[in-house]
Amino acid sequence: MPGIDSTPQHFAQAITAYVVLLFSLSVHESAHAWTASRLGDDTARDLGRVTLNPIAHMDPVGTVLMPLLMFLSGGLPLLAWAKPTPYNPANFRRDVPLRRGHMLVAGAGPLSNFVLALVFTAVLYVVARAGASQGPAHPLLTIASLGVELNVLLAVFNLFPIPPLDGSKVASFGLPGTIGERYDRVIGPYGFAILLVLVMSGLLWRILGPIGRAIVDFLYGLIR
Repeated sequence: MPGIDSTPQHFAQAITAYVVLLFSLSVHESAHAWTASRLGDDTARDLGRVTLNPIAHMDPVGTVLMPLLMFLSGGLPLLAWAKPTPYNPANFRRDVPLRRGHMLVAGAGPLSNFVLALVFTAVLYVVARAGASQGPAHPLLTIASLGVELNVLLAVFNLFPIPPLDGSKVASFGLPGTIGERYDRVIGPYGFAILLVLVMSGLLWRILGPIGRAIVDFLYGLIR
């Protein structure tokens, strides 16, 4: 197929990246479910969503079709998502303020990806200091580098304050007073359409790309 890199090396890298992506998305959604459970709502836990098994979190389009097409065409997945994790704020413990509960559950996913990026950075540091970059452990460098970049990408993307991304709930319930309600009324009904236009036009990545690159460069700088 035109435009698809069919070399064995590229396919191997694409498969490796896809495995790292599945793991990262599983951690992200499991973090939502685990946080909701800790706050008193077991809706997602009862559905088996507190798990790193990617099958429990897969969305046919967002977790399979879109990432594979992007990998095979020669790039990292600029648009990927898992099956949304359900939760019922009515089940939160009485000592958990409703707005804070929403923010904690929404923010847990992106936060887990930032934590994973730090973990993969630590792996890079250990492997590099061990002098194994040219030996049998060399694939670890590839896996860890992909882990850093994919998780930063997922975290930054999901924190963008447009529905249905996690950042929209952080903004909605984090904004003071009635500003959050106004935000919901103005942005909520058109969120998906706005996000689609931003993605298709490339404007979203012009906004988020420099932010993500700055974070990745900072993490790589820690191991030099």
